[in-house]
Amino acid sequence: MTSHIPLRIAVVQFSPKIGQVQVNVARARELCRQLKPRSIDLVCLPEMIMSGYNFQDAQAISPYLEHPKKGPTSQFCSELAGRLKCYVFAGYPEKLTDEEAPLSKEESTSEAGNSQTVGANSAVLYGPNGEWVGHYRKTNLFVTDKSWAKPGTGFATFLLPSPLRTLSFGICNDLNVSDSDIWTPEDGPYEIADYALSQNANILVLLNAWLDSGKEEFEDTDWDTLNYWAARLRPLWVNNLAGPNTNEIVEEDNENANGKEMIVVVCNRTGEENGKTFAGSSAIYSMRQGYGRPKLLDMMGRKEEGVRVWNILV
Repeated sequence: MTSHIPLRIAVVQFSPKIGQVQVNVARARELCRQLKPRSIDLVCLPEMIMSGYNFQDAQAISPYLEHPKKGPTSQFCSELAGRLKCYVFAGYPEKLTDEEAPLSKEESTSEAGNSQTVGANSAVLYGPNGEWVGHYRKTNLFVTDKSWAKPGTGFATFLLPSPLRTLSFGICNDLNVSDSDIWTPEDGPYEIADYALSQNANILVLLNAWLDSGKEEFEDTDWDTLNYWAARLRPLWVNNLAGPNTNEIVEEDNENANGKEMIVVVCNRTGEENGKTFAGSSAIYSMRQGYGRPKLLDMMGRKEEGVRVWNILV
């Protein structure tokens, strides 16, 4: 008989005030106050949660770029991880090192012509003693990022103690392979899903600042967004019963599927910034290779603010 161990993950979802870093840090600290030491294995906070996300250009975001290990996001994560004796992920706008920073505006201007590379859309991971464990830079930049950010060079995986074990990681638009607003299953590859499978990960975490779909706006849950996230992770759950001469994909429950289960955590923000509305709807999925459907285990509302704790067996 296979034994299972509990995995305890918390996501923090709220509406930060753009450019009001200390206000947002105080809000995050207030929401996390309910969490008790040793009650959580991993806490996730969204993409650029302390600075806000929707900056118009490099000049606008420059005052809020943070030095790794020294900025307010790193300090918050270190403090929270040390207090709770757990791991803490959070997104932040990273300031480029002197070696990476361009010497002039002309050197920093990208092929787009009107964007300037001054930082990176990054995330940081801290451990149970408040120690820095690692960081990651967003690889597939969204159009908003391209006005100021340098892309990362690939996805990341962290090998952590049980029950977290092998944890792959990405930020928001890392789910996508292009800037196209129209996606079909034939578009592949699925990139971050394939990467997580290649790493034999048991957990995939995505820190997002994902925009609301604008559909069924009076519904508490943004189902269109939740379905899109699941669709982009199709290789983690698809039941491919294709024969040697067909590419048919069968999407129906396969109770006999024995593929490895992967827990997918999507931590998103809510609220509005400069005319853009965010989807909220932070969620946790169970995805098993060959099963045929993703399982949505729980989700938050699109406007909900708070901390949601998930206890599952892995």
